Amino acid sequence: MLVGHYAVGFVAKCVEQVQFKHGMGAGNYLNATNIAMSHSLLMDVIWATLFAAAYFLRRHYPRGALVVFLATLSHWPLDFVSHRPDMPVTPGTHAYFGLGLWTSIPATLIVEGGFWVLAIIFYVRITRPRNRASTYVFWSGIVLLTLVWCSNIAGPPPPNPTMAPIASLVFFSLSVVWAYSVNRLRNAQPA
Repeated sequence: MLVGHYAVGFVAKCVEQVQFKHGMGAGNYLNATNIAMSHSLLMDVIWATLFAAAYFLRRHYPRGALVVFLATLSHWPLDFVSHRPDMPVTPGTHAYFGLGLWTSIPATLIVEGGFWVLAIIFYVRITRPRNRASTYVFWSGIVLLTLVWCSNIAGPPPPNPTMAPIASLVFFSLSVVWAYSVNRLRNAQPA
């Protein structure tokens, strides 16, 4: 859930901090400190429950609510694998976890890149484009997201870190519009 990350970020802005640091392995990285409101396992469970409950109240569809819950909750295990040990279990604790996938460019390319490719294959197999335009919209977004991901892995940190949140907001807002468009332009295939 992409906008769920933003909602948590808005709430947590006053207490959470992230700085760009120079490091080894994958080079530059984000040093996340005090991120328990948006990245602790307990808060992710709470956010997942709230989003799933809101979805259920709106749609009355238990299976969809479960998917919303699991998709939101996936934030913690995915970040646990990727982050250096900066992932708290609960706010207020000083035990941090993380496997540090991002410290290795080859491991990132294999694990995260492999997950990305498998997800694309899965999505393409269970949906069909409605027309030629929907094919172009889908694949142009896939190419753009892949290029941005590669740039994040190998590229330098932003030249003006104070502008990074604004650039991220614009980029992720456009990616939400793209994802919404793709969802409307592709039909799910019956199982």
